[in-house]
Amino acid sequence: PPARPRPATMDALSDVTLGLCRDSRFLRPLTVHFTQNGSRRSWDFMKTHDSVSALIYNSTQESFILVKQFRPAVYMCECARKGILPALETTGDDTPEVRVPIELLPASAGVTYELCAGIVDKPGLSLKETAKEEIVEECGYNVPVESLQKITSYRSGVGATGSKHTMFYVEVTDDLRVGPGGGQAQEGELIEVVQVPVKDWQTFVFDECIPKTAGVNFAFMWFHSSIAPGLQAAKCLPTSP
Repeated sequence: PPARPRPATMDALSDVTLGLCRDSRFLRPLTVHFTQNGSRRSWDFMKTHDSVSALIYNSTQESFILVKQFRPAVYMCECARKGILPALETTGDDTPEVRVPIELLPASAGVTYELCAGIVDKPGLSLKETAKEEIVEECGYNVPVESLQKITSYRSGVGATGSKHTMFYVEVTDDLRVGPGGGQAQEGELIEVVQVPVKDWQTFVFDECIPKTAGVNFAFMWFHSSIAPGLQAAKCLPTSP
């Protein structure tokens, strides 16, 4: 019989090279020059898309639904921290790609836990509709748009990008699961859906050995100040005869 294809794994990392970013669909490095308070200044920044994220609470499992994925930027920063990132000039146009010695770092050095999220790059879709698409693609839950509750919006990467991020909250049940999630394989996405029991939220947030985004920490704390009290009160209500 034909051999079965090997399952996709984030650990299968090889042939890593580093080069200049010359043509990207997602970001563009720029420099702005301006005069402020009588002084001439310059600032380098990245033009990027705005983005959305969603804190997903599965009431059936009493767990938060997060995504886990390999982030090349995190991986390369860890390479730099360990002193194994090769020197690369970023000001010339003829800088060749250089190979990165990855044998010193496993792929797990670049894996992070995050909220389900995505960039705002589809004309005609509202922020809620964008979040809904990301939730079904990455986590496999088909949620009604009207069930998404806006938590807040804020500026991310204020020194480098200044893009606007909008965070939503949605409660789901197992019945809303329509697929495995995992992202769009045809676009190279490789995402693992993970559950964090609500009762373990503080351990998860303050364990620095678990690589996670600030958005996860903020969302968990928001949940326990804004949502958890209502859920606890509902549990204490007597049932109707």
